[in-house]
Amino acid sequence: MTNRRQFLSFAALGLASSSALADSLTYESFHHALDGNARLMAYADHTGDVAGDASVLGRMPADLNGVFYRNGPGRFELGGERYHHWFDGDGFAQRWQISDGKVSHIGRFVATQKFQDESKAGRFLYPAFGTYIDRKAVKNNDSVNVANTNLLPFNGRVYALWEGGSATEVDPQTLATRGIKTWRPDLKAMPFSAHPKIDPDGGLWNFGNAPGSNQLAIYRMNAAGEVTRTAMIPVPQLNMVHDFVVSGRHLIFLVAPYEMRSGPEVSLGDSMHWAGDRLPLRAIVISKDTLALRQVFELPARSVFHFGNAYEDGACTRLDVVLHEGDALRKVGLPMRGQMRMVDDNPSSTVQITLDYASGQAREARMFGVSEFPRVMPQVVSARHRKLLVLGASGRELILDSVNVIDTDSGKVDGYAFGPGWQVEEHVLIPRRGARSETDGYVVGVAQDTRRAQSVLTVFDAHNIKAGPVALARLPYRAPVCFHGNFLAA
Repeated sequence: MTNRRQFLSFAALGLASSSALADSLTYESFHHALDGNARLMAYADHTGDVAGDASVLGRMPADLNGVFYRNGPGRFELGGERYHHWFDGDGFAQRWQISDGKVSHIGRFVATQKFQDESKAGRFLYPAFGTYIDRKAVKNNDSVNVANTNLLPFNGRVYALWEGGSATEVDPQTLATRGIKTWRPDLKAMPFSAHPKIDPDGGLWNFGNAPGSNQLAIYRMNAAGEVTRTAMIPVPQLNMVHDFVVSGRHLIFLVAPYEMRSGPEVSLGDSMHWAGDRLPLRAIVISKDTLALRQVFELPARSVFHFGNAYEDGACTRLDVVLHEGDALRKVGLPMRGQMRMVDDNPSSTVQITLDYASGQAREARMFGVSEFPRVMPQVVSARHRKLLVLGASGRELILDSVNVIDTDSGKVDGYAFGPGWQVEEHVLIPRRGARSETDGYVVGVAQDTRRAQSVLTVFDAHNIKAGPVALARLPYRAPVCFHGNFLAA
């Protein structure tokens, strides 16, 4: 892969300068706010590994057996300091085992080099995405790898993923950290996104991005975990790209209108400045067969984190995505300081975008209001789909508390709201064996009962979400909120 040295040098953009440190004001303001707002418990620090059995309310489906792997940030505080952004926390991997109607759980920190160095020192040493720290030199991307975004079962192994560096392998049973995974010697420490896409043949597409490098790295891997194709795609004014989508013939990325302005004592997150008044949202389309740029589309400026799915429709590609008005990146960090953001400040919506290659135009159709974490059944990834799972917010504040399946043809929504006191995490669609439709299966996820400070596994019949969960598996403790995960059927 060409330009690897340059790619890695840009990965450290904004992550090192002189001597500024994380301050204690964030720590104090958060704990002051936490005393009067139980919902902030979801952003509280976690200090150790956990294990326990869940109490099941309802009946766990007899044909639902497997492991739900999850990952998210768990350590936000050390030595009296607190990180400034939700994306900064050290990874806390979780394993929900569903077997014969019973549910057990374990959770443990991913023992990255960063986590071990800082645990030994008793304080933060390395820069984080949204918090500038400069106490120890950064050798490469993996010096600051927090392994906190996804947990991927692939080819008999399990990987903790973080978009800025290597995958970190963990034990599938115990979640003990096995170490950094280098897919190929020349790819050592290269960014490997936390949102790979599994193809029907068992292979995998992924990308790597270093904000400020103006290059996207593309990876194609076979079912055996071997890298078979790579490419470097020049993309001007490239910034943070968190997710992408794969259709039958294309890889599609959305680049939000941020400008990179690095400087002394500035974190990577703070170096990204919203430029939506001057720049558009860009759709970057790459052809699968050539791994070359095919076309660029421009849309009204919005920010974006997550996609649902994409498929070819004649001479067009259709894709589902959640778009946020304005600068959502900065708003995501507010709860870390004890502030809950309002929907009116940053509304989001799930839309279907149609990319018309002949006209060069992109059209949008809104499908759902305030929402996040879109998912589809695994068997329809990159193909025509008609059902889209999203989380929603039933109140004025952007607290995700509902589970919804959208019929993308009719626009009808089958949904259930947990209501006040709950914060719902990403849910996934799980097909029954031999499933004949996109709702022939289950919806499984995790919800935080903030009033009881307990984490709860939730199970829905995918064909009837509005009836509510068919089973709830309640832990006797609170586990950290996760970003993403995947279910591995037994």
